Amino acid sequence: MNERVHYTYCPVCGSGDIKNVLSVKDHAVSGETFPVAECGSCSLRFTQDVPGAEYIAPYYKSVDYISHTDKSKGLIGILYKKVRNRTLIRKRKLIEQETGCKKCNLLDIGSGTGAFINEMIRQGWQATGIEPDDGARSLAKKLYGIDMENEGRFYQLPADSFDVITLWHVLEHIHDLAGYVQRLKLLLKKNGKLFIAVPNYTSLDARIFKEFWAAYDVPKHLYHFSPRSMQRLIEINGMKIIRYLPMWYDSFYISLLSSRYKTGKSRWIASLCNGLRSNINAWGKATNCSSIIYVISN
Repeated sequence: MNERVHYTYCPVCGSGDIKNVLSVKDHAVSGETFPVAECGSCSLRFTQDVPGAEYIAPYYKSVDYISHTDKSKGLIGILYKKVRNRTLIRKRKLIEQETGCKKCNLLDIGSGTGAFINEMIRQGWQATGIEPDDGARSLAKKLYGIDMENEGRFYQLPADSFDVITLWHVLEHIHDLAGYVQRLKLLLKKNGKLFIAVPNYTSLDARIFKEFWAAYDVPKHLYHFSPRSMQRLIEINGMKIIRYLPMWYDSFYISLLSSRYKTGKSRWIASLCNGLRSNINAWGKATNCSSIIYVISN
């Protein structure tokens, strides 16, 4: 039986003050439509009636899911990989700047085909990657010679093991949200730093595209965070957000996909303008950005 998850309480704060605000189509795989609800207390949005953890894998089987396939199909896919390659170094330098570490112990969750882990290892870091997808782990071995761990290993790692833990667009995919964040806190050293990057549904590009906003990405994205809901999640689990950092490229990539979902075509000029408008709206205030990196202390 294809188990479905339907929330009657907010998965972050436990409030029963929830209501459906959107119906969003899965444009990537199934064509199904899923309701998206919002919590009136903490403002988290979450996808209703998603397949359970054991049944959701087929929704990831898309040729466009580049993080698992490493293929560059179409112009958007090619641009995605070019931008990703440029941001790898920026991510490393960001982590080094925020932590003061240069060759410390790092855990990356949802490593895909291993590009980020490879960058860190090349610079002398002791880096462990966890990736649930068998195919992506095989590609990491083939491309970089990296043996990544499966998801079960996450629950076997010893406490206080890592100076840095990173989740680049991963937390929105985790079914056991509360349990996972508690485990992250346990694995982090006392003065360690947690870096979580997720889309921001309060951004201008999300408001422009509404139910066609590509970063809703139902049903793979189980949760849709606002800065307020992320702050609540982190505080409930005994940690603190110390910095909000923008991901400027995301607004352009998401706007391109969103335009295709809305009109059936990639409207390049309009999408670039919308991405630029979103970034201008976020200039000087990272919490308005299309995607946000949350730097979190234990």
